[in-house]
Amino acid sequence: MKSTEILADGFARVRENVHAVLDDIEEQRLTYRPADGANTIAWLIWHLARVQDAQVADVAGTDQVWTSDGWFDRFALPFEPSASGYGQSAADVIRVVGPAELLAGYYDAAHQVTVDYLAGLDDDDLDRVIDTRWDPPVTLGVRLVSILDDDAQHVGQAAYLRGLDVDFG
Repeated sequence: MKSTEILADGFARVRENVHAVLDDIEEQRLTYRPADGANTIAWLIWHLARVQDAQVADVAGTDQVWTSDGWFDRFALPFEPSASGYGQSAADVIRVVGPAELLAGYYDAAHQVTVDYLAGLDDDDLDRVIDTRWDPPVTLGVRLVSILDDDAQHVGQAAYLRGLDVDFG
């Protein structure tokens, strides 16, 4: 098995978990916050999709599907198109709303670009240095693992929120 196939498998697991969180979810649960300042499921899924989309587009030298495929317009969030969740305030978190189908659709679009990009890579490509601002410099493989790790953490947080016993009655 090639390293890129292992990465693709990891991203496929994130996709499965995104859908497990969003499938048949109560709309109120998407924006539920267990404490002031906490992230919501909607924000977590949007953020992990934005990070994956933006960072894969950067290394692939392509446009982000967020803007090129109209997701920015469909979400109609009160943020600049470049917003991905980094540095956002608690007030910004609650502004991320949208039905589960919209969140899943955007994640699926970002995921498809990711697996298509991975399919075109060889293991040697993963050693290419893409960021010399760090010591050691960051390779493509390290960046892809970083994206996967960030996504896995956030989808796990979303799954935890989904599992909380909350009555929206």
